[in-house]
Amino acid sequence: MAQRDPHMTSRGPAVPALKGGGWHRLGNALKTTVLLAGLTGLVLVIGQRLGGAQGLAMAGLFAVVMNFGSYWFSDRIALAIHGAQPLPYEQAPWLHEMVERLAARAGMPKPKVYLLPTAQPNAFATGRNPSHAAVAVTAGIVDILDRRELEGVLAHEIGHVRNRDTLIGTVAATLAGIISYAAQMLFWFGGSMLSRGDDEEGGGIAGALSNLGLLLVAPIAATLLQLAVSRSREYGADATGAELCGDPDALASALLKMERGAEAIPYDRAPATSHLFIVNPLHHGGVMSLFSTHPPIPERVRRLREMSARMGQGTRSRGGWEYAY
Repeated sequence: MAQRDPHMTSRGPAVPALKGGGWHRLGNALKTTVLLAGLTGLVLVIGQRLGGAQGLAMAGLFAVVMNFGSYWFSDRIALAIHGAQPLPYEQAPWLHEMVERLAARAGMPKPKVYLLPTAQPNAFATGRNPSHAAVAVTAGIVDILDRRELEGVLAHEIGHVRNRDTLIGTVAATLAGIISYAAQMLFWFGGSMLSRGDDEEGGGIAGALSNLGLLLVAPIAATLLQLAVSRSREYGADATGAELCGDPDALASALLKMERGAEAIPYDRAPATSHLFIVNPLHHGGVMSLFSTHPPIPERVRRLREMSARMGQGTRSRGGWEYAY
């Protein structure tokens, strides 16, 4: 039996393996370095307010330990939280082959494939680098998407791995969680902590107001920094994924279907990890959308449609499906 060309897609011969992207990854790394430095700085400030010089030292050590743990164990933690199980090759050989083709085009090893036991159509990628990566899809995504659309989703997730986004998101979420927890500690220890102060710090009411301001501002600042990391990387993964599969319209259509699926089938397990998914599983509308870890689906679709037009695809019917936002 003839072997299948690893660069052949369901729509025919694919373009050569994707190359370049160095400037994109460099820009992503620089922005993330600044954002993570801000998060770490907040950890140190809270540590100093909680325990002075000793608290500052402990906060620094805590940040180092949590970053180290996030680097080495982020993939296992994320998969375990959601009850993901390895997807045997025999159960879905076509899906494994799809992941292998896309990974080959991205110039990276094939990620491990996992299945999440939830009916909501969604997916995420995790891992500290392309050599230690995993792609997880939900049971519901196979039911709602056709294979062309699913290839677009998998390309997006592999784009995250290729752009070194998976580690970024986990570390940002971890530090943001630390900041929020430390701010809560500041509140729990109450009166003596809020009113603590000496002549060097201004003491009395001024010290109490300073700590109270930190209590209110720190969690908000941590959330905003985390959102900045998450939103920027989603646009980048959309663009990389569209290049990998050569079909931006497929990803655009998948996003629209998954958005409707998230509305119909809520999935609120481990909200702190919601930014990992391609579509926000919590799906809050209205004012809460301002604090979403994902950019608006209409804007993502618009960008993909424009990319499709530049590639000469337009929004014409492909494979018996028609898509229009």
